Amino acid sequence: MSRRNKKQVFTNVEVIDAGAKGKTIAKAADGKVIFLSNAVPGDVVDVQTFKKRKTYYEGKALAFHKLSDKRTTPVCEHFGTCGGCKWQDMDYQHQLFYKQKEVVNNLTRLGHLELPEVTPILGSENEYFYRNKMEFSFSDSRWLTLEEIKFDEDLGDKNALGFHIPGMWDKILDIKKCHLQADPSNAIRNAVKDFAVKHNLVFFNTRNQTGFLRTLMIRTSSTGDIMVMIQFFKEDKANRELLLDFLAETFPEITSLQYVINEKANDTIYDQEVICYKGQDHIFEDMEGLKFKINAKSFYQTNSDQAYQLYKITRDYAGLTGDELVYDLYTGTGTIAQFVAKQAKKVIGVEAVPDAILAAKENAQLNDIENVAFYVGDMKNVFNNTFIKTHGQPDVIITDPPRDGMHKDVVAQILNIAPKKIVYVSCNSATQARDLALMKDSYKITKVRPVDMFPQTHHVENVVLLERI
Repeated sequence: MSRRNKKQVFTNVEVIDAGAKGKTIAKAADGKVIFLSNAVPGDVVDVQTFKKRKTYYEGKALAFHKLSDKRTTPVCEHFGTCGGCKWQDMDYQHQLFYKQKEVVNNLTRLGHLELPEVTPILGSENEYFYRNKMEFSFSDSRWLTLEEIKFDEDLGDKNALGFHIPGMWDKILDIKKCHLQADPSNAIRNAVKDFAVKHNLVFFNTRNQTGFLRTLMIRTSSTGDIMVMIQFFKEDKANRELLLDFLAETFPEITSLQYVINEKANDTIYDQEVICYKGQDHIFEDMEGLKFKINAKSFYQTNSDQAYQLYKITRDYAGLTGDELVYDLYTGTGTIAQFVAKQAKKVIGVEAVPDAILAAKENAQLNDIENVAFYVGDMKNVFNNTFIKTHGQPDVIITDPPRDGMHKDVVAQILNIAPKKIVYVSCNSATQARDLALMKDSYKITKVRPVDMFPQTHHVENVVLLERI
């Protein structure tokens, strides 16, 4: 083993902070930072490192000498093995504290930005069972826990229907109860697994590319609609109909039952035909009287209640009076554009994904919204001077880019257009800080508010209002 990665043990180390990507932070005796994945700020632990870099270590807590008062008891039996809710052992109010701290640190330290008083982070009313979409994978060789390996007992059923082990593309943890999506999600997943095992339906083997059952997707909505989609590796009409008929009969509340035959090496369905077996080929989400049609491939914010809160903050920051031309960049399926439209003169949405723009247009028609228009294209190419000349000079720009943030050419064009206000919604405050730094000579940050969309995780959204200097 190279000296660079030689393991070291540090004893009685206090965990002092939480950092990026959900890691917590301690300091070694030599002054270097240690990033940990299984401790809470306030813990005093013994640490074994497994990675050494010039300025930091990565490690794991081996023993706990003192437990932090910020701790709480995880509710999920899969915590510590499943990587989905890494902060379940931290009290929710402390989760919110560290999320807001990360946002402020990124904006001030990375962006070197001057901030007004930051509005306290908006926590989620539901700390669990808040997701409207879950995807589970089938496997014929489930992940074994340390306890099962240690005691070498009869391992029984080798099949799994659950989540990928973090960092392992072919290892699936069998999930008995997930606390992320409300019932009947757990009932549907467990019934599918039990029925498949009972009827000898073959679970997928990712490494060998063999089997029948690949993935299960469950979508729920605030309207009470439920979508279930099964992805099969190959066509087997008798067994496919056997399983789908069982689902339809056992869970009559399913309003959209669909399937995909996917013989590709990967599970992505965006280039596959989705076939409606029973019910509708979509479900509806409702927000303030607006209806959004969602199909199996649609993107929609996965926490419906907090998405509503996020959009209300965005609309409030825009401060529309009814006379403004608004550009909604990275509009997706146009949810924000339609949400603010009744308070604007007109909203122009731009998005790179053609299917998303088709959905945006369909939903606008469904909602009888006539003062919106949607255009498709790569943002850095389509958002040019000709586009502005054609559609008009915006008074307000709302931008909600992906995690990578905005392309520098898009930022340059915003500065060139110089709208009175910019509302920047971000799921990554580090790239948000980078983009805002490019605009700080022309715009003043007047409002900042983080929004927690994903309790029990480190992820956080942030909304910033910029006003032209």
